[in-house]
Amino acid sequence: MDNIIIFDTTLRDGEQSPGASMNAKQKVQIALQLEKLGVDIIEAGFAAASDGDFEAISQIASQTSTSKICSLSRAVENDIKKAGQSIARAKHKRIHTFIATSPIHMKYKLKMSSDEVVKRAVDAVKYARTFVDDVEFSLEDAGRSDMNFMKDIADAVIDAGASTINLPDTVGYRLPFEIYNMVEDMAKHINNRAIISLHNHNDLGLAVANSLSGIQAGARQVECTINGLGERAGNAALEEIVMALSVRHDFYNNFKTNINTKYISPTSRLVAQITGIQPQPNKAIVGKNAFSHESGIHQDGVLKHIETYEIMKPADVGVEQNNTIVLGKLSGKAAFKNKVLAMGFDTLSDSEIKQAFDRFKMLCDKRKVVHDDDIRFIISDEKLNEDKLYELKSVQISNCTSGLATATISIIHKDKIYSDACIGDGAIDAVFKAIDRVTKQKGSLVDYQVQAISEGKDALAKVICKVKFDDAKFNVIGHGLNIDTVLASARAYLGALNSYISMKNSASRNKHQV
Repeated sequence: MDNIIIFDTTLRDGEQSPGASMNAKQKVQIALQLEKLGVDIIEAGFAAASDGDFEAISQIASQTSTSKICSLSRAVENDIKKAGQSIARAKHKRIHTFIATSPIHMKYKLKMSSDEVVKRAVDAVKYARTFVDDVEFSLEDAGRSDMNFMKDIADAVIDAGASTINLPDTVGYRLPFEIYNMVEDMAKHINNRAIISLHNHNDLGLAVANSLSGIQAGARQVECTINGLGERAGNAALEEIVMALSVRHDFYNNFKTNINTKYISPTSRLVAQITGIQPQPNKAIVGKNAFSHESGIHQDGVLKHIETYEIMKPADVGVEQNNTIVLGKLSGKAAFKNKVLAMGFDTLSDSEIKQAFDRFKMLCDKRKVVHDDDIRFIISDEKLNEDKLYELKSVQISNCTSGLATATISIIHKDKIYSDACIGDGAIDAVFKAIDRVTKQKGSLVDYQVQAISEGKDALAKVICKVKFDDAKFNVIGHGLNIDTVLASARAYLGALNSYISMKNSASRNKHQV
């Protein structure tokens, strides 16, 4: 039975989704969850892209133990050097370098001849081998490249030391039978001298189908992302590839992965929570409605025998259904801990459980029913906001005339309480301006989202703020959770500010170290 290597690029290509930027702490949190999921290789980022990316990759490299940590680099010496330095502390490491090989890319983007491209590729692989033993080489836009040229450059980089050849359908152009033919031809030519990998984009909605077709033809590594995140229409979704191989083992009986599928749903929710990008409700495997039945005919069939309308068990991917423990205001800490462990949060410390339990009890005092999603987001919100340089103490809103409102804010900073007030165009605007005044930071709101975590008029409000502070060239994301949307908004804005300060301090430390 052949093992299919799962190469997850959520932290690199997934972050290229508009609005999906993450700070170092959030990336580490996702990386640790990916390792728990059983991902073989984590592409942690593009080290040369920024100081923040370099720092995030370095932290991931030092905190993971089983997954191989990879950094992407162009076929450029400085990129490769940065990549090698960023993963230096990883127990298992890889450099992934690439150059475009399609005629349109070589002519218009690179402005290089085919001979120049081959030389650049060979030099890159040789230099990368001075940092690591495991080098992956990608033929960017392989889906539109000439097959004979791809064979020539593959031969050259394999001779130079590349052990994986990646064939990306960079613009999501190819159909499944075309991917099959490409991989089959390359597999015969390479003849086990290197592993063939696929990186399929979803521009035509065929990324997963193309990946499965490539596996049939001889690919033994697939590059994918959680929830299908990625550039433009995204990448092949990890959860769909893995579950297709698992559910249809009658057809794919020669293939297996190392993925622990019960962690698929918790991982999906964590990525959605951090990036602020929720999967569509009818998204396969991880969508909110993936295991829901509204039709009376379907409901009747499922009640009589679940396999009438479900081809996989919800529990197989970590979806909790028919929970026997119902939590409320009379529940104790032991019952709460048992519940969160059953939900997959088995890496929480006792102090983290206590903090989550305290917030749970406060919520119980305000509403009759606390749903699983409420508990899940309470825990996630605590972890996302545990670095609290500025912490919200209180908010008071007074409505004025003509749509204006006054917000009075109290914030804890270094064990001292600071308060101020400000008038704004409505309560939320007044709150944000008051925070700016107290913290002496100037923020500009780029995006603002409010989501109801569960059902009912007393549902928790999940607020996501994307903010640009002062003269920074980057945006930061903050998360807030509360029954009161104004309080949730204040927490989200402060979360973004704390993240901004943390990133700025990290960049400053890196410059001084250099």
